[in-house]
Amino acid sequence: MQNKKIVIDDAVPYAEEIFSHLGEVTKIAGRAINSDAVKQADALIVRSRTLVNKELLENSKVSFVGSTVVGLDHIDQPYLKQKQIEFYSAQGCNANSVAEYVITNLLNLAEQFQFNISEKSLGIIGVGNVGEKVYNKAKALGMQILLNDPPKVERHPELEDQHNYVDLDSCLKADIITLHTPLTNSGLHPTRDLISATKLSNINPDQIIINAARGGIINEQAWKNAITQANVIDCWENEPNIDMELYAKAWIATPHIAGHSLDAKVAGSSMVYQKLCKYWQVQPQQDWQAALPEPPPIRNFEAMPSLQNALCKLMNETHNIFADDNVIRDKEASSVHKKYEYYRRNFPIYREWAQHRIQSTGKTELDNLLIQLGFKVSQS
Repeated sequence: MQNKKIVIDDAVPYAEEIFSHLGEVTKIAGRAINSDAVKQADALIVRSRTLVNKELLENSKVSFVGSTVVGLDHIDQPYLKQKQIEFYSAQGCNANSVAEYVITNLLNLAEQFQFNISEKSLGIIGVGNVGEKVYNKAKALGMQILLNDPPKVERHPELEDQHNYVDLDSCLKADIITLHTPLTNSGLHPTRDLISATKLSNINPDQIIINAARGGIINEQAWKNAITQANVIDCWENEPNIDMELYAKAWIATPHIAGHSLDAKVAGSSMVYQKLCKYWQVQPQQDWQAALPEPPPIRNFEAMPSLQNALCKLMNETHNIFADDNVIRDKEASSVHKKYEYYRRNFPIYREWAQHRIQSTGKTELDNLLIQLGFKVSQS
């Protein structure tokens, strides 16, 4: 297989350790991958910063394209199908990372605005890989949950009988609204401008909106004029050249890093690797896993004034989202835009909750809650 050439976005972690036994690996920054770079490549492995289309691949040898992220709006799938180029996207690889980002923000919001999270309703728009995980974790916290996903209900009509599946307008009445749909422009249920200016005009000042899905799902021109209690924004239109007025109104503003846990990135790489091995009929290897860092040590669950305080502190210790916000926080657009892309490419390592072991509290109900949220509870 050593005569094979593989071009890989240099933001794909452990690329050489994982893929090198399949052929010659060339790592290039995602935005710098062009037609010249892939001309002699047999396989192309990208993240979200490479536009994969006819212009990129027309004169190349590429027969396999793998995307280690879940978004598909950077991939011209009809062209790949027309050219019989095998395509695989690591759907679901970062779902848990995004869900943890949302839940951490929910608890931070509860502490900041002094409300009990279990007394709030959460509207989840898009109940796929991410939305399901947000639902399960929010349910464990005792939240009242409304779900909206017309394509899913059409595939599974029995969901219509479940009271928490509601239409979009009803879902938008929840205290907190979080979006988890793909960005689509066609079909029966396109999501571009799903939360339109008209929809936003009905939002009240006590509501909170979270977008950790894709820029363009919410009408940003209207959103920056809407009065809300708080906006949490990880995904923006025209990244990294984000709208500075909307940015200034965000309570938390992060540079599209909700799905950037090390575990999510490694999962994406591994899923694409497995698919490429199958495509080239090569036995996958596991040696690369030895390069992964050790999981964090066992920690105690610290007693705090309330369970909500304690959970919030624990989650912020595993991933400090305020630090992510602070890194790009600036009044100058040029500075924000520059920091935005740099931080994505140089994002610090953090591990998902399943990698964090908590010493048993001795309280079955609390231990079960930690397990439901995703932490490992150690009895020893």
